[in-house]
Amino acid sequence: MSLEKRARDYSASPAAPAHLAGGKALHARVPDALAGLRLDQALARLFPDYSRSRLQSWVKRARVTVDGAPAQPRDKVWGGERIALRPDADQDEARDFAQDIPLTILFEDHALLVIDKPAGLVVHPGSGNRSGTMMNALLHHAPALARLPRAGIVHRLDKDTSGLLVVAKTLEAQTGLVRQLQARTVTREYLALVAGATPPEGRIEAPIGRHPVQRTRMAVVERGKPAATRFRTLRQGRGWSLVECSLETGRTHQIRVHMAASGHPLIGDPVYLTRGAARTLPLAAREFTRQALHATRLALAHPATGHAMSWHSPLPADLHTLLERLARDAPAR
Repeated sequence: MSLEKRARDYSASPAAPAHLAGGKALHARVPDALAGLRLDQALARLFPDYSRSRLQSWVKRARVTVDGAPAQPRDKVWGGERIALRPDADQDEARDFAQDIPLTILFEDHALLVIDKPAGLVVHPGSGNRSGTMMNALLHHAPALARLPRAGIVHRLDKDTSGLLVVAKTLEAQTGLVRQLQARTVTREYLALVAGATPPEGRIEAPIGRHPVQRTRMAVVERGKPAATRFRTLRQGRGWSLVECSLETGRTHQIRVHMAASGHPLIGDPVYLTRGAARTLPLAAREFTRQALHATRLALAHPATGHAMSWHSPLPADLHTLLERLARDAPAR
């Protein structure tokens, strides 16, 4: 069925606006430069804050109209069309439920939440983790987050990484934060305890993708996504270093993969610390049971006011204790 035919049918239907109920629509006009593209391709250009799969899902669920009519992902656009998009939460997320799980909130206003996440807390529900996550806690703390994709979460930390996370409370704030992340204007600094003696400073630039054999791992691979990490050494002992890492990109396991690829895997890393590297570590480091990684500083422009804001989280107790032990322990033999 053509777009024109759907537009006539849609306009004639008294219930036509019903599928757009429940939230504020985003609007855009298709520029001539996108003429000839499929609708899903054009949407990806017009609304870059959302993944192609999410946009396709919204089109199929009639959350998108073209000149007032519902459309299909493979429909062509020719320039000048008026697009209306009304985002809503994913169906999977709608099944997530609120749980009264304590959160350490460092900052909150009408647009943002900044969380200091403890090690051991999963950020986002997934297979085998439908409850007990940070998202469940957020939905209890601020039920309105259920209306946002991913409950406002714009970036993640691994389960056993501690530290700072920002969460959007409005769609406008989420869009603004995603754009800042894409533009690499959000500062994210981490403290990591790693094996070996690192150089005073350095930059690791190596593409990261799924391990070609062990699919639950990431690795430096030729066809991976571009990734860059800066680091500087803050302190060293026999067999270990404390480094501060700054992310230029935000790939899965980026610091863990890059430091391991440079010959300095994170202490306690259950995935990337090899047995050979572990044997060179002091006893205290060999006994540590999670990757020694903490998101210590977060800085960004407030998406509503534009004001520069930053937060700091000191080393948590377990990493502070490990650092003290490393400073006094003899090296492993």
